Amino acid sequence: MVGARPEQAALTRDTDLSKTDDTRRVIEAMVDGLNDHRIADIGEFFAQGFRWMGNTGCGTKDGLREFQDNWQKPFQAAFSDKVCIDEARLYMGEWAAAFGRQEAVHSGPFMGVDATGKKVTIRYMDFWKVVDGKIVDNYVMVDFPDVLAQLGVDVFNGQGWEAYDRGDRTPPEP
Repeated sequence: MVGARPEQAALTRDTDLSKTDDTRRVIEAMVDGLNDHRIADIGEFFAQGFRWMGNTGCGTKDGLREFQDNWQKPFQAAFSDKVCIDEARLYMGEWAAAFGRQEAVHSGPFMGVDATGKKVTIRYMDFWKVVDGKIVDNYVMVDFPDVLAQLGVDVFNGQGWEAYDRGDRTPPEP
């Protein structure tokens, strides 16, 4: 690399690998709680002041109450019969990560789209930090553009790079 190398992986530099099994227990129980559609008592797994940091469209939630009110409730209002399926999980000390999908029915308003009754797949990635048996940080990426595409809305107005993959457009070169 030309020039100074930026600091890498600062958040995991001092992770305590002896905490891996405890982290695994918290995350596995939390996912079961989400699949049971728990809201009121989800604080069993999350610290009161935890941070939920999502991509654009999802927002950032500061604290358990914002997570419940501004993520869980609207998500469950928009998507019923949802089941979370982690396709892979990784554990390292206080840290865990997963990617997977939620399968659900679009049964309420979502991003301006009225309920369609369609079954959708919602892809995501999660990164969690667990301290003293509670999740304190949750970094999240949810593929809302793909969900909207399943509902007939192209947020990229035909300009998504999938057009290159299909051969509809020629990709630019640097």
